[in-house]
Amino acid sequence: MAEHNELGKKGEELAVEYLRLKEYEILELNYRYQKAEVDIIAKRGNTLIAAEVKTRSTPEFGNPQDFVKPKQIQQLVKAVNHYVEEGELDVEVRFDIIAIIKNKAGTKIEHIQDAFFYF
Repeated sequence: MAEHNELGKKGEELAVEYLRLKEYEILELNYRYQKAEVDIIAKRGNTLIAAEVKTRSTPEFGNPQDFVKPKQIQQLVKAVNHYVEEGELDVEVRFDIIAIIKNKAGTKIEHIQDAFFYF
């Protein structure tokens, strides 16, 4: 596995651990619908959280959250909409980004709630 893939996988594991510590219930990992993949679908109270995890080894080229592009957001919204409709869920939906910088100096996790809105 390429080094960047390993870093991404480790980032997702750290994000799941982080969310569980914050008392989120993890419902799905790497949920796929058509061309979209939602890294984590979790629930807390009556809110469904779709979390996109971005992991980098350095912020040198930009913050991890800056790498979530409009086309990806559009695909995430479509996938989560499908998930909610298929499950006939009556929940509020929130889109979060979990930005992680992990390197030899340590690990920094930033949880950005309501990272983007959809219409």
